[in-house]
Amino acid sequence: MSELVERLLIGQHPVEISLRPDQTIDALRERIERGFVHVRFTETRGGTELGIPIDRQRSDLSAADFAGRTGQLTIVGDLTFDYIRVRCIAEIDLPSLQGRGRLERLPQTAISAS
Repeated sequence: MSELVERLLIGQHPVEISLRPDQTIDALRERIERGFVHVRFTETRGGTELGIPIDRQRSDLSAADFAGRTGQLTIVGDLTFDYIRVRCIAEIDLPSLQGRGRLERLPQTAISAS
């Protein structure tokens, strides 16, 4: 396992939502509706950006007021990062689009050659 994956599996880390071309709450709402966001871990060399497919059952958007541009949300999604299955959990402050995030290691599945 890479040093970066090991580091991000331990504790909480500063994150931000990465949106292009516009870093806005409306752009975030659109990405959530599409089911996919980019979360950037900001305290790695150059930043580490991960594409997160949103797990709607595990994520919590109930405290986010997109119209009022206030509140917080928790985005959760599973992905493969440097060949390791992980779950990303990002707790985001809506006005700033920043917060704290962490990775959790998931059970690894064997890939069979057919």
